[in-house]
Amino acid sequence: MAAPDPTRKAITSFYRENHPLERHWHPPTTTVACRLDHAGPAAIVCSLEFAAQLWPRPATRKTMSSPSTDYEDYPRRATRKIKHIPGSSGLPLFGQTFSFLRNYKALTAERYKKHGQISRGNTLFQHSLTLLGPEANEIVLKNSEGQFSSRLAWNPLLDRLFPNGLMLKDADAHRYDRKILQGAFKKSAIEGYLDTMNPHLESGLKAWPQGKEFHFQHAVKQLLLEVAAEVFLGVEMGDEAAEVNQAFVDAMQASMAVVKLDIPGTLWHRGLRGRQKLEDFVMAHIDAKRSGQGRDIFSQICHATDEDGNQFSDEAVRDHIIFLLFAAHDTTTSTLCSIVYALAKNPEWQQRLREEFKAVGKAQLEYDDLGQLDDTKLVFKEALRMYPPVPGIPRRTVKDMELFGYQIPKNTAVAISPLFTHYMEEYWTEPNRFDPERFSKARAEDKKHFFQWVPFGGGAHKCLGLNFAEVQTKLFLFHLLTRYQIKVKDGYEMPRTWVPLIFPADGLPVSFDAL
Repeated sequence: MAAPDPTRKAITSFYRENHPLERHWHPPTTTVACRLDHAGPAAIVCSLEFAAQLWPRPATRKTMSSPSTDYEDYPRRATRKIKHIPGSSGLPLFGQTFSFLRNYKALTAERYKKHGQISRGNTLFQHSLTLLGPEANEIVLKNSEGQFSSRLAWNPLLDRLFPNGLMLKDADAHRYDRKILQGAFKKSAIEGYLDTMNPHLESGLKAWPQGKEFHFQHAVKQLLLEVAAEVFLGVEMGDEAAEVNQAFVDAMQASMAVVKLDIPGTLWHRGLRGRQKLEDFVMAHIDAKRSGQGRDIFSQICHATDEDGNQFSDEAVRDHIIFLLFAAHDTTTSTLCSIVYALAKNPEWQQRLREEFKAVGKAQLEYDDLGQLDDTKLVFKEALRMYPPVPGIPRRTVKDMELFGYQIPKNTAVAISPLFTHYMEEYWTEPNRFDPERFSKARAEDKKHFFQWVPFGGGAHKCLGLNFAEVQTKLFLFHLLTRYQIKVKDGYEMPRTWVPLIFPADGLPVSFDAL
């Protein structure tokens, strides 16, 4: 007969405890089992033991289970016991939320001017500390004494939208999964991705408008999604591309939803629907990826094994590939928008990169050519200094600690700001000016402190795909600048949204003139 719900739950729990690799196992719908509400403890144990033997472990594959980090005793909401720290709680209830959403850059600059390296505030209904400057970046990102949690910080924002992503893991669980995933971003893997990216970027750019204005952000986001479909997923999206693109947009924007109520018409509701669309899309392709031998990242994650030969479960594959797509797709879109805007405003750098590409003497770049593009790398690094895609990085303390002369209780929300650090006059000459030469070996302005240039974060959580991002950016600029001159209207200054990622607020209107 069908096992009653309490029975199924107990059996499932018992089985998973005794077979820890099978985290997602469920009992059959029909089984021989006692009714728990009529059985004593001994009978329950006997029945469970018998059931565990009766139902064999799944024979299709062994699934890996990353170590858990126990934060069950930590509430979802951070502590408010930080009133001894200089700062302000802002408006009743909303705090500085509106200033945070409107102009995060100005808010952090104001805090530093008033309070220095450490200050308290209240944004998105959370009381938190802002820690500013390279020294703060180093303390938080190196996390040498295990005082900070990435998972506790990101979970309230992302656990419904991008659950179990690498950024939402800590300590052993993070190291375990990262070690498995990093194979998809090693040199040999990236070399293989060039064969896919080159033709897609070339054909995509050829189809863009010439001689008339269009919104670069929308066009490049669509192109990058098409490239990601091949490189990450190894599938042709076809008519689904627009829906998947919108699903990413909705999920990303929902991370900043002030009101998290699943009510139709709300930002949060759209985000949850976007997440479901992404799940359905990925799960529909997993079986084919497991049975095939593709070179795309999706296939590599499906076939990845730990030292004991265990594979990720379907659910783990789903969560990792969606998170990696999210992390790579939107951050690269942000980076290319910033670079194209900077090049349009500084046409001398367009020509300088064009000459560098011409010197390679090839119609398409190969992996070994990328190391010759020194000026392109300078532009890449300067754009990321001025407009790091992720302007702030949150953490949660898991221990009582002292910081900059103040006692900080455990479960305190803290955040560092790469964006603020990248404009500190103590480290950068004329920080508001686009000046790629500051990263040259002759000037080396970025070498004053190891944590003064941190667009990819740092420490154990440093961006897994930073090399991939640089490769994709160089390929894109090669195909773009060898074909077009980028222009914006005279006097144009790009407005920006600052959180959760830096993007043009107006879609970045540009025009391309064929060379």
